Amino acid sequence: MPIVTIQITREGTTPGKAAATPEEKAALIKGVSELLRDVLKKPLESTFVVIDEVDTDNWGWGGEPVLDYRKKLAQQRAASGR
Repeated sequence: MPIVTIQITREGTTPGKAAATPEEKAALIKGVSELLRDVLKKPLESTFVVIDEVDTDNWGWGGEPVLDYRKKLAQQRAASGR
């Protein structure tokens, strides 16, 4: 019985969205389940998919909280003219 955990950030896929939509999550579950069926011959009925949404204050990048790191990157880009 495969168990797949997908971690996504709780940011949404477009500006103003706070998280992935139920439709996006359903597509992830379907796609991963079908991939395991096609590649490993695992029946859909025995595949479990868990989606774990991670708040931005619960992960980091470059040694800093992600929002701080993104601000730093934006400032560096602005300073370099990109």
